Amino acid sequence: MTKYRNNLPQISDEIFLTDDGLETTLVFHNGIDLPEFSAFVLMKDREGRNTLKQYFKKYIAIAKQHGLSFILETPTWRSSSKWGEMLGYTEDQLVEINQESVELLLQIRNEHETDSSKFIISGCLGPKGDGYVIDEMMTIEAAENYHAQQIRTFSNTEADLVTAITLTYVEEAIGIVRAAESENIPVVIGFTVETDGKLPSGHTIQYAIETVDAATNNYAAYYMINCAHPTHFQNSIKGSQAWKQRIRSVRANASTKSHAELDESVVLDEGDPEDFGFQYGKLREELTNLNVLGGCCGSDHRHIAEVCKHVIG
Repeated sequence: MTKYRNNLPQISDEIFLTDDGLETTLVFHNGIDLPEFSAFVLMKDREGRNTLKQYFKKYIAIAKQHGLSFILETPTWRSSSKWGEMLGYTEDQLVEINQESVELLLQIRNEHETDSSKFIISGCLGPKGDGYVIDEMMTIEAAENYHAQQIRTFSNTEADLVTAITLTYVEEAIGIVRAAESENIPVVIGFTVETDGKLPSGHTIQYAIETVDAATNNYAAYYMINCAHPTHFQNSIKGSQAWKQRIRSVRANASTKSHAELDESVVLDEGDPEDFGFQYGKLREELTNLNVLGGCCGSDHRHIAEVCKHVIG
């Protein structure tokens, strides 16, 4: 029996924290080799699972310091069939990894959750493609079929919802939402944008949200913008349009570089943690429902601490 699936507490005015750019932190700060940027490989042994537990501790400490609730994301951004096959994993092994990832987060929740600090468990999905560029554009039906297995696996666990991160075009997003609805599990859709504030497909954030909502009868619980610096999309969210109310989460990059520049970087660009927090404060002025705050590439616990400083004092 899931704890929050039928009543997601983040659909409220309460501030929730989440973690940062898991993969970049593990690679650049922990010196861990992640083939194909796949953190799920750490689930294969006790040492890897302990690494993931230690990773979350810094962010949980920040949340508790400020009396905030927390959203735990499984390390499964790459654990869908295409990426698993590239790394030699069978479908059955991927199902087991996705299940065990939820179980790992259940252990963390049982250890840290209190009446005043709720811990939500999200099954993390990633795009079939690269995440920075569109190397293969699926139809809605193909996307639904591709993501159905991973979503079905999460729906049969104690995950409270699924979250799709770093999507680049609307057809894949619609397919994911439809697959989630078929499994009766809440879903969050996270779009990434380029430095011009548009998705890699060339569409605006407004177009993406309105199109997905129209095609799915507003089934998505809410939307996220991730894997882009706040300055990349701050001009795209101005005004008082209704679609902006659907954005509840931002997981921004620490770097102001473009996706192409980041792809070629061999040194981590950590940006300016203090300015990172300041930018989140500005975003909250435009996105009045924004209440799920975390980071993406290049950010770490310092950036999340600054977000707390500038958003809640």
